[in-house]
Amino acid sequence: MAAPVLRWSCVGKRWVLACIDGGSRHGRGAAIGFTSRRKRGQSSVAQQPLITAQKSRKGEHEWAAVVGLEIHAQISSNSKLFSGSQVHFAAPPNSLVSFFDASLPGTLPVLNRRCVEAAVMTGLALNCRINKKSLFDRKHYFYADLPAGYQITQQRLPIAVNGSLAYSVCVGKKPSQVSTKTVRIKQIQLEQDSGKSLHDEPRSQTLIDLNRAGVGLLEVVLEPDMSCGEEAASAVRELQLILQALGTSQANMAEGQLRVDANISVHHPGEPLGVRTEVKNLNSARFLAKAIDFEIERQIHELENGRKILNETRSFDYKLGCTMPMRDKEGKQDYRFMPEPNLPPLLLHDTASLPPGADPQQVINIDWIREQLPELPSETREKLIQQYGMLPEHSFALLNEVGLLEFFQNVIKETRAEPKKVTSWVLNIFLGFLKQQNLTVNESPVTPSALAELLNLLDRKAISSSAAKQVFEELWRSKGKTPSQIVSEKKLELMQDQEALERVCHTVMEGHPQVFLSLKVMDVKRGNPRAINKLIGLVRKATLNRADPTVIKKILERKLSS
Repeated sequence: MAAPVLRWSCVGKRWVLACIDGGSRHGRGAAIGFTSRRKRGQSSVAQQPLITAQKSRKGEHEWAAVVGLEIHAQISSNSKLFSGSQVHFAAPPNSLVSFFDASLPGTLPVLNRRCVEAAVMTGLALNCRINKKSLFDRKHYFYADLPAGYQITQQRLPIAVNGSLAYSVCVGKKPSQVSTKTVRIKQIQLEQDSGKSLHDEPRSQTLIDLNRAGVGLLEVVLEPDMSCGEEAASAVRELQLILQALGTSQANMAEGQLRVDANISVHHPGEPLGVRTEVKNLNSARFLAKAIDFEIERQIHELENGRKILNETRSFDYKLGCTMPMRDKEGKQDYRFMPEPNLPPLLLHDTASLPPGADPQQVINIDWIREQLPELPSETREKLIQQYGMLPEHSFALLNEVGLLEFFQNVIKETRAEPKKVTSWVLNIFLGFLKQQNLTVNESPVTPSALAELLNLLDRKAISSSAAKQVFEELWRSKGKTPSQIVSEKKLELMQDQEALERVCHTVMEGHPQVFLSLKVMDVKRGNPRAINKLIGLVRKATLNRADPTVIKKILERKLSS
C-alpha cells in the first residue's frame, strides 16, 4: 500500500502531501514518512500546511522524516516517589528535601502508592497492557543535581507496555480538515526526577536545588510513528488533555510538569533509517513543533551538502528558532543498569488474582482502577458534537483551554440561548478577551452566570448584537455589575415602540434624500442587501444602536415599496 509522504516543493517553497510505494520500518512497525523535495543547496524554511501533491522534477530528492518522543509527566501527588517530602512548585530552594532525597547513607526508598495508581490509570487510558509484575532498576550517571549518582527507574520490566494514542492533526487550510492518526506507545515507566541546576554565569558558579529530586515521573515512550512537528505537537497536546482528565498529572508545561525529548532522523524512502539526533527538554507544544521541523530541515541540508549527521543531543533556542548542539552521543554511554536492591518486584492484581483476605491498602487492583476511569477527551468531544451539533474544531477548542469546557457548560445551564450562539460567544468573544489580556479562564472577570444573563437579554431581543458586545466590554471592566444594570445605565434597550421607530425611519429618509433617491426599488425587491444597508446604518445611528436592524429593514422595505 502506498504510504503518505511530505515533499518539499521548490516552487512556492512549501510541503506537499503525496504517496509513495514501499516504506521503511522503525522498530516493529512501518514508519509513515513525510518526504521533502528540494534542490541541492536550497536553504531551509519553516514547514507549511499540507496541500495537494505535485509531480517530482528531475534532480530533486525525496526525504522521509522519522520522529519518536519520550515524554516525562510529573505525577500529581502530595509527596515524592520514594520519600515523604512534599511536592510544591516554586517552594524556597532546598526546603522540600528529605534525607533520602539528599542520598544520605542508610536511607531506604518507600514506594508511594498514589504514584503506582496514577501509572496504572494512565496505562489503562492509553490502551496499554498492565504488567502485574514490574521491576525497578538503577540507572547510573553522574550529574551534580543527582545526589545518589543513579536514578531509580524501570528499564527492564516497566509497569505498562504496548499502548496507543489517537490524535487529530490538521491536513488542510481549513480547521475542519482534520485527520485522525495513531501513535504506538512502547512503554510507560515510573522513575525519579532529578534536582535542578541553576547556573549563575556572572559569578561562574552553579547552584543546586533538590526540591525536585525524587519527584515521581511517568515516562511515556512513543514509537517513531510520527513524521513532522505538527504531528508530534498534536500527540503531546492530546496526551496532556488525557493526563489532566485522569488527574494523574497537571501536565502544566510552563511549570515543567510535562517535558518532551524528541528523537529525529531523515532518510531516503526505502533505505535504512538515518542517524538520529535528540532534542532535549522541550516544554511547549509550539516549540516542540518548531524544533522538530527545524531539525528535519537542518539534517536534510547537511546531507545534501555532503556532510554527516552526528549522533548527538541538542537543545532548542526559542529566541533564534534553531537547535544547538549540547553533547555528542557517538560513544554509547554505559548507564550500568542493575536491579534496585532496596525495592522488591512491584506486584499488581486483578479481581481474579486478588489474594483472599488481602488488605485493600496493601494491594492495588487493576480492575478497580479501570472502573474509576473518567470520561476521556475523545469521548467528551464526541458527546459535544452529538449533544449540541457542534463542529469538531469547536469541540477541540473547548477542551484545549483549561477550564473553558466547564465555563461553557455552566453558561448552557443558565441560558435559553441556542447552543450554537453560546459556542460562538464563548470561543470568539470570551476567549478572544482572555487571549488579549493573557488571562486563564479562572482569572476571567466575567462569570458564566453573567454571560448567561447577557445571552438571555440578546435571545429575547431586549438588546441588539452590537449593544450586547458593549455590555460584555463593560462587564469585563466593571466587576460586580450585572448585564441588566449596565443595559439600564447605558440606555441600551432595543426600541419596542413600533410607531416611534417608523417615525425615525421617516425622518431619516426625509433628511437624506440623496441616499433615498439613489436606491433602486427593484434592487430592494430582489433582496440586494447593499441597496438598503446605508439607510439601515443611518437609522441605527439615529437611535443610538437601540433599534433592531431586522425590524428597521422591514419598515424601510415597506416604505420604499409604497
